[in-house]
Amino acid sequence: MITFKRAQIEDLPLIKQLAEIAFPQTYNSMLPDGQVEYMMEWMYSMESLLNQVNEQGHIYYLVYYNGEAAGYFSLQHQGNRVWHLHRLYLLQKFQKLAVGKEMFKRAVEYIRANSQLPARMELNVNRENPAVGFYTKMGMYKASQGDFPIGNGFFMTDYIMALDII
Repeated sequence: MITFKRAQIEDLPLIKQLAEIAFPQTYNSMLPDGQVEYMMEWMYSMESLLNQVNEQGHIYYLVYYNGEAAGYFSLQHQGNRVWHLHRLYLLQKFQKLAVGKEMFKRAVEYIRANSQLPARMELNVNRENPAVGFYTKMGMYKASQGDFPIGNGFFMTDYIMALDII
């Protein structure tokens, strides 16, 4: 059974713990040496997570599969009916069980319930990430692409994918 919980401040250590597994598994083979470690600190230090929730308006959800923490996603309203899906990560052992699909659907449901429609959900995804196929199957399209400097000489080489929500 798949269940969701809107994360609270006390859940941030669990999100960090899940990220410490899922993020390197996803990106170690795609990114240059040192970038995964840099991005982990940049995005998943407790200071960064607190800033995301308290200052930037990120909304995190945890997903559980048969009661076990399996992954997380976060959304941020960026105004003018645009939302950004910042993160959608699932531990490998829960992949291929339709959990990711349910996470994506939950994010869309949240936007439908909390935005004027039509709205748009966007996300950045590394151009080498096999998840591009998943997002395409979920109805997203490649709206643009770019190489975005993130500091320390590193770049995110991403597609910006979009889904129009009506």
